[in-house]
Amino acid sequence: MIDLAGIPLPADAPPPGTCWRIERPAPELVRLHLDPPHRPKLAVFDVPVLRDLDLALAALAADPALRGLVIAGREPLSFAGGADIETIARFAEKEHAEKFVREGQALFERLHRLGREGGGRLCTVAAVGGAVPGGACEIALACDRLVLADDPKTRIGLPEVLLGIFPAWGGSQRLPRRIGVPAALDSILAGKLHPAKRALRLGLADRLAKPAYLWRVAEEIARGGIACPRRERRGWRLWLVDRNPLAGAAIAHLARRGVMKETKGQYPAPLAVLPLVVRAPRMRLATGLAAELAAVGPLAASDVSKSLVNLFLLSEAAKKLGVGPDGEKAPRIARAAVIGAGVMGGGIASLLAEKGVEARLHDLEPAALDAAVHAHRREIERKRKRRRIERPEADAALDRLEVTRAPVGFARCELVLEAVAERLEVKRAVLGRLATLARPDAILATNTSSLAVDAIAASLPRPERVVGMHFFNPVRRMPLVEIVRGTATDPGVIARVARLAVDLGKTPVVVKDVPGFLVNRLLGPYLDEALRLVEMGADPAAIDRALVDFGMPMGPCELVDEVGLDIAAHAGASLAAAYGGRMAATGFLGPLLAAGHLGKKSGAGIYLWKPGPAGRPANGGVNPALPSRRGPFTLTMVEVLDRLVLAMGNEAARCLEDAVVAGPRELDLATVFGTGFAPFRGGLLRHADAVGLAEIVERLERLHAAPDVAGSERAERFAPAASLVERARAGRSFHG
Repeated sequence: MIDLAGIPLPADAPPPGTCWRIERPAPELVRLHLDPPHRPKLAVFDVPVLRDLDLALAALAADPALRGLVIAGREPLSFAGGADIETIARFAEKEHAEKFVREGQALFERLHRLGREGGGRLCTVAAVGGAVPGGACEIALACDRLVLADDPKTRIGLPEVLLGIFPAWGGSQRLPRRIGVPAALDSILAGKLHPAKRALRLGLADRLAKPAYLWRVAEEIARGGIACPRRERRGWRLWLVDRNPLAGAAIAHLARRGVMKETKGQYPAPLAVLPLVVRAPRMRLATGLAAELAAVGPLAASDVSKSLVNLFLLSEAAKKLGVGPDGEKAPRIARAAVIGAGVMGGGIASLLAEKGVEARLHDLEPAALDAAVHAHRREIERKRKRRRIERPEADAALDRLEVTRAPVGFARCELVLEAVAERLEVKRAVLGRLATLARPDAILATNTSSLAVDAIAASLPRPERVVGMHFFNPVRRMPLVEIVRGTATDPGVIARVARLAVDLGKTPVVVKDVPGFLVNRLLGPYLDEALRLVEMGADPAAIDRALVDFGMPMGPCELVDEVGLDIAAHAGASLAAAYGGRMAATGFLGPLLAAGHLGKKSGAGIYLWKPGPAGRPANGGVNPALPSRRGPFTLTMVEVLDRLVLAMGNEAARCLEDAVVAGPRELDLATVFGTGFAPFRGGLLRHADAVGLAEIVERLERLHAAPDVAGSERAERFAPAASLVERARAGRSFHG
């Protein structure tokens, strides 16, 4: 029996023996269904589920008549969401994490030994579909055969590195034995979830079956009525690659180099699991499991894992914004219109069409519509060629995008979103006309990044249906959508728009209708400080390196070029007009804009940009046309980091004072998903807690008194926010 004492039970834990349901389709066959009563939507491997699996396996092992065992979910497309993340989040000591791993390993190893591949008398078959991540995949790998539901909803894999840990219930050992070391590394290090056909090609699954026949096929395999060879790694590749120490060393070297390039060494989990995967085919399974256990314990209790787990839980909580008070999802938006076929509008319409929403894209310019259609077709074809979507899905996604120059067809749309020029009078005019063309209950959404939703809604009938839906560029890559709540916006509208954001694969955060909303308000002082440092004589590349080493996806100077100098200057002026001195914008960009240097889109900004691989601009060095700068620059990189990160953090405290978001958790989620703030630090405010708020206040006061800041127009930027000082004096943290 496994020992789970000391590991927290969920508050609604059911009595023993209720989480797995035993069915007997035949005297010699058992179908063991994961069906925990306290997890009605999707099961996870928490303490009650592991406890009851232990009881079930003990009973089955004592049945001498049993010859076949099928592991299944409550439905063919409902198995499990992996290990319980909330349980992992509560680990305070590495000993608790190690016990959870050790007992889970022992349980899955017992299942393995019951099967014929493990020397037992049963043929064990996993019959799974839908979401099969993490621990759900690991229990399936412990079975003799894995039959996967052939359905677009099926995704299987081991994404644990995305949570700062790695698959340690045998996953790091069993997957490379099945699909080979290179493919296993590619899957585990990237945290990939594979669709059904891809899993079959890899050898991760032994057979596919339509959901309606999944259990029947698995039963026949378990009884021996259907031949199903195990699709594991065999032949010359096994000996030449997987069991060859020299090949293993070369693979490990290349993989480690790739990990360091991608993570800068800030994420320890990929580096910890890499040697385990490489050595797995050359080790006894028991030895590999012991190595898993030794390596994962410290990770599970680490600050990095806690930050990443917390972000995962926050993103899951954000999905509930699209759920009503009765627990039901808000009504789905099935048909929407987008006005404006520029880069932003075209990207939104394309994403809508891909994700199952009938999208009508309107623009007066034929060239803009043609470009949007071409970009949509190119994106869908790229995904089809990479086998991320099948041909029927691709054809349907293409068919769902309609384009029109005439303002017709809006009466059937449940939501109309404008993505036109960022001018109040233009947006008012567009939405005013749409209000007369669309159905009376249609949601009127604006993609504004800087204009007040209340100001846009002021002249419109029924302002309660007007809402901000602020996407970030590039639309497909940026995971955050700010849902901007106007004074009159109906809560039901907020819920429906949040549901749409989730349906599009985005994370919604509801924000107050204030200038800059949340993300742009935080980025304002951050980017302006970077430009002021360049103006003082700092090397833009050195600033960017410091922030990338800190954990940002790109440096602030490159980000200005990415956004566009014209857009950055407009946003800076808007924030300065709204918030005064602390948002005062440098005039450093003025000469560059006058010369037509707009950033990446023009080929020159802070840097020069030239055509690069895959059509992406490549950095050609600092732009020699930068305005004359003061110098020499004497600040250290630590001081550079303080100026940028603390300017953003101080403004974050003011955003909480102004109730721009519900609280620190939502703000942290927005900073990671909206600004790219280092995920391993857990968000801007969690980082401040880690540094210590008293230390943060002291550093801000030093910056406030710095010679180039004291008495200047932006001195207020570094004056510690009142709530920050109050928390520091009381010894409280943002998340305490």
